[in-house]
Amino acid sequence: MTSEALLECIEIETGAQPRHAIIWMHGLGADGNDFAPLVPELGLRDLPPIRFVFPHAPVRPVSINNGMAMRAWYDIYPPQGIPREDETGLRQSQRAIQALIARENERGVATENIVLAGFSQGCAMTLMTGLRLDRKLAGMVCLSGYLPLAQLTAAERHPANQDTPIFLAHGTQDPMIVLPRAEATRRALVDMDYRVIWKTYVMPHSVCMDEIHDIAAFLRQVIV
Repeated sequence: MTSEALLECIEIETGAQPRHAIIWMHGLGADGNDFAPLVPELGLRDLPPIRFVFPHAPVRPVSINNGMAMRAWYDIYPPQGIPREDETGLRQSQRAIQALIARENERGVATENIVLAGFSQGCAMTLMTGLRLDRKLAGMVCLSGYLPLAQLTAAERHPANQDTPIFLAHGTQDPMIVLPRAEATRRALVDMDYRVIWKTYVMPHSVCMDEIHDIAAFLRQVIV
């Protein structure tokens, strides 16, 4: 992937010459601005400098929304008949996120100092990319989402991130991605012997302050 094809991103650095990075993917219909305001809320300024990277997903028609074009990491089909996933879109976005990781490498940030994070579709992309990556990450933050292409993950995952800690969190009142789907993701990851930190919060398809505090505590463990 050439530099011209890199996703547009919002970048926030907590200090000069960062050697750590957090690449944070937004949910369906949002963009990189969605989670940028969380940076000061996390309260990580006493840690080594971190570059937060908030990419904008491509604009594409989304079937479940009557084909309306919006920012989406992949298409979502209406729930009818046999469940389908947009494997092509998932793999395209996986490559786009891998290109952002490569750019951080070029800027002096080792992969082992990079955290992948995401909400909803962004959570799916964190797992899609992180579990298949051939270099170890610092950690993964997976919020209000699920494991995509679950039937293929065991065969396609790479051992590089077998021991990478995964923060997996979900709202108990989520009407968009119901709790049982998140619990199925947790079981699948545990069955593959991943190190999963599982948290639930009394909230819908959103983020709450208790969750932000728990994310900050997780990041403090993996950013060293």
